[in-house]
Parts: sequence; structure tokens; C-alpha cells
Amino acid sequence: MSVRRTLRYVDRQLPSPVALPSAAVAAGGLSGGYAVARLTKVRALGGVVLLANGVLAGRTWYASAGPATTAALSALYLGGFGASHPLAKKLGAWPSVLAVSAVNAAACWALADRFNFAGGS
Repeated sequence: MSVRRTLRYVDRQLPSPVALPSAAVAAGGLSGGYAVARLTKVRALGGVVLLANGVLAGRTWYASAGPATTAALSALYLGGFGASHPLAKKLGAWPSVLAVSAVNAAACWALADRFNFAGGS
């Protein structure tokens, strides 16, 4: 089975890309990834949560707003992960993670989710 066929198969097994608000998925990936890494003391497990939620959110971004917005929100998501580390030295770990999660959630809503979940707007 080719990689492309495998990815199509996996995509069909997942819920519709617009079934979940990507703002919640992205914020959950950042904060949940940190929580898993901290609680288990295995950073790689936190990375798995971060990656899985990023892929799931990316499906929504792509379906809702196209490839350019997907690229921008992906960069913000990964940038938020990276920025939380130096920011933690100034704010503390959890405040830093929650701040980058909030920024990501707001951007996801503004650029993608409002088209799917705005209640008829």
C-alpha cells in the first residue's frame, strides 16, 4: 500500500475535518502536550500529543481556509511551542503554555473556525 493510499484511508477513518473546532484542538495540543510530558516525565509523549493535535487541527484549517492559512497557522502552532520555552523563564511554565495556547486558539478561530462554527454567519 502506498503512502498516499494509506493517508487517504486514515483520513476516511477520522471525523469530518470541520466536526471539531480547531481552536480547541490546537490549544489542547499545546497545553495537553505539556501536561503529558510533565506528568509522565517523557518529553516524547508530549511531542506525540502535540503532533497528533497539530495534524488534526491542520485538517480543519485546510478544509476551511486552504493551504496558505494552513501554513500560517501551522507556523504559529510550532512557533508557539518554541516560544513557550523562553517565555516560561519570565512567566513560569503553565502561564507560558496557557498564553501561547490562547494566542493559537484566537488565531484558529479568526482564520478558520468562524466559517464553520459561527452559528450561521
